[in-house]
Amino acid sequence: MPRPAIRDYSLTGPDGAAAVENGRAGAQWYATPIARARMKQLMQRRDGPAIRDTLIWFAALGLSGGLGIALWGSWRAVLPFAVYGVLYGSAADSRWHETSHGTAFRTRWMNIALYHLSCFMMLREPVVWRWSHARHHTDTLIVGRDPEISSPRPPDFLQLLLKLFAIPGGIKSLRHILLHSLHRLSPEEATFIPPMEHHKVYTLARIWLAILGAIAALCLALHSILPAMLIGLPTFYGAWLSLVFGLTQHAGLAEDVTDHRLNCRTVYMNPLLRFLYWNMNYHVEHHMFPMVPYHALKALHAEIKADCPAPYPSLFAAYREILPALLRQKRDPSYFVPRPAPARAPVSQAA
Repeated sequence: MPRPAIRDYSLTGPDGAAAVENGRAGAQWYATPIARARMKQLMQRRDGPAIRDTLIWFAALGLSGGLGIALWGSWRAVLPFAVYGVLYGSAADSRWHETSHGTAFRTRWMNIALYHLSCFMMLREPVVWRWSHARHHTDTLIVGRDPEISSPRPPDFLQLLLKLFAIPGGIKSLRHILLHSLHRLSPEEATFIPPMEHHKVYTLARIWLAILGAIAALCLALHSILPAMLIGLPTFYGAWLSLVFGLTQHAGLAEDVTDHRLNCRTVYMNPLLRFLYWNMNYHVEHHMFPMVPYHALKALHAEIKADCPAPYPSLFAAYREILPALLRQKRDPSYFVPRPAPARAPVSQAA
């Protein structure tokens, strides 16, 4: 039997052009019907939950980072820096994500401030990733259109292992920051970033280079990598949980479909993981209704779960499906995990 053809996941290749031609790009996606009044309640933005969660996050960063500094030079510093790294290099991932939608806070400047901070912590340039993520939601797992497909088929297991330390993405980000500082975009970025936004990309890249350069200079002056252990390096050594979370979202599921019930997973997690992940474990819900704030996703889940495939009871259960699926896709790139969705639900009559 001939081996299936390898798809072109680039945004400038034939698969992307085919998606435009056949109507998959920018298509109408299925959404569970919900009464207008109830949806209005769910979409209400509030400052309180995000202020509370952000202050807790900052306190945990300060405590773990402070302990790391106090214990620096001793093996006892490993544990606090391990915690600090996850809070910095993984928890910031969900913070940039939620604030990119503008839904974390009701107050606009709070969204903007946390967005820029968490973007820097993840080395994800704010303007680039805002438009990249908008495309991800418009064309989720549409090959040649979605710039954020984390596990193309066939999967590259070496790349996935390196992603535990953000090596491929981090190196790419640094390369692109340098490129942008020279007033240039990559050909793929030019497909989704509007020309009116280009100058913002270039300006922010130069600011980021100045900050990273200052951290490097401070390390040289102090003859110590301690400053970089606090700013810069945690993006890499703390990235592993972000990958663990991220693969549960779409890995192994159907491509080129216009129903988020078929290409997203909802996974039940404990309160600590939900805090770190900002409820993005409710991923079907988030993709179906991306303007519902993170703090309302659990309630949204209760509204639509009868219209969705059964959620995974735990991370372990999700990976019990994901890992065999990726192994099979290595041999057969056409394989995907089917997610049986119920028949379309009637409109909820909830107030």
